[in-house]
Amino acid sequence: MSELTRLVVLAVAGALSLAAFFVVLAALFPDRVARARAAAGRAPGRSFFVGLVNAVFFFALILALQAITSATGIQLFGIPAILLLALLCIAALFGLGGVAQLVGERLLPERGHYFRVAAGAVIIGAGCALPFAGWFGLLPYVSILGLGAFALSFFEPSKTP
Repeated sequence: MSELTRLVVLAVAGALSLAAFFVVLAALFPDRVARARAAAGRAPGRSFFVGLVNAVFFFALILALQAITSATGIQLFGIPAILLLALLCIAALFGLGGVAQLVGERLLPERGHYFRVAAGAVIIGAGCALPFAGWFGLLPYVSILGLGAFALSFFEPSKTP
């Protein structure tokens, strides 16, 4: 019973942390997250495809840099690989913030903005925690969708002149 209690507490703390993270992200970078949300909402298929192409390209580049590091023994090639991985994760997180905003808006349109973002993040986190279907289906899908939405958000026309 003690292990089950720890697991439940960890899941609840993780969901609350995820919600808080995406609310802060939406508060600090409202334009970028809103643009990612618009890209994911307007063209989810295109966002997913762009995210998939970017993920495959950057992971191949990271693996190539790591292979060069391993083959030559020169650790200098590992630094760009780590930086690329960090940038890829940051881009995916910004996109996931937009996807959380989109999910919250579609499920709770009458609530306030930050409540919708938090609810969307909790719902995505709970869905991704589902064994197998969430881990290997929903989590990669929303991550790649978010990455593509973030990439497409740079091509969104600005609302302000």
